[in-house]
Amino acid sequence: MSEATNPETPENPDDDRPTPAEPAAPSAPAASAPAAPEQPLTGRQRLAAGLWPPRVSRAQLIVAVLLFVLGLGLAIQVRSTSDNSALRGARQEDLVRILDELDDRTQRLEDEASRLETQRSELESSSDQAEEARKQTQEKEQQLGILAGTVAAEGPGITLTIRGAAASVESDMLLDAIQELRAAGAEAIQVNDVRVVADSYFTGSGSDIEIDGTKVAAPYVFKVIGKPEDLEPALNIPGGVVQTLEKEQATATVARSQKIVVDALRPAKRPDYAQSSSQ
Repeated sequence: MSEATNPETPENPDDDRPTPAEPAAPSAPAASAPAAPEQPLTGRQRLAAGLWPPRVSRAQLIVAVLLFVLGLGLAIQVRSTSDNSALRGARQEDLVRILDELDDRTQRLEDEASRLETQRSELESSSDQAEEARKQTQEKEQQLGILAGTVAAEGPGITLTIRGAAASVESDMLLDAIQELRAAGAEAIQVNDVRVVADSYFTGSGSDIEIDGTKVAAPYVFKVIGKPEDLEPALNIPGGVVQTLEKEQATATVARSQKIVVDALRPAKRPDYAQSSSQ
């Protein structure tokens, strides 16, 4: 019985050398898809690709700034030239009207500045209004006190001295002298030691003359505060106080002074019925 032939057994059993491996057959190259033809770029696409992303160098940036400044200067120059040309070609009536409008605008601005300056001054002084009001009140009180005879006063004026026999000087002569002095602008009057005010009165005659109930005797010394240049001529007018006293054998002398002191005081009286009407 014959043995079956083993296909894996080499035909030459005596050949023990290994059988060299057969070289692998080269694999067939993979089939590749045909490449699509590239589309040409349009002009706008090439421009966009060249501008973005921006690639600005330092030199380009400097050139751009210089060009911007140059363009701005040219624009300003053109505008100025246009304005000057418009004015140069305007009629005389138009130029006069433009000048008048400028004057009016200047005046309005000056008025506004003046108004604002006044407001600023008022605002600055508003903090001192209370102090200013108090100061004005004190000054008013002093003025009223001088007129009422409750405070002393001093200032320029005259001194009138009347001498004579008791029978030669009457109370009405002294009152006439007071009236002349008041008409000439006398602000404060004192006769001997009596302060003469608006409601003063003279009584008696000879050696019994009284002012507001206080007896006065010769010589009668009038201390008067006012303008000396007005007071003295008022007493020396023809037919005035001085000539009337001289006719009665009395003498009257007037002396000017830059400082007359009126220090005789009257007590302050509260009115019984009159009240202030200010609310």
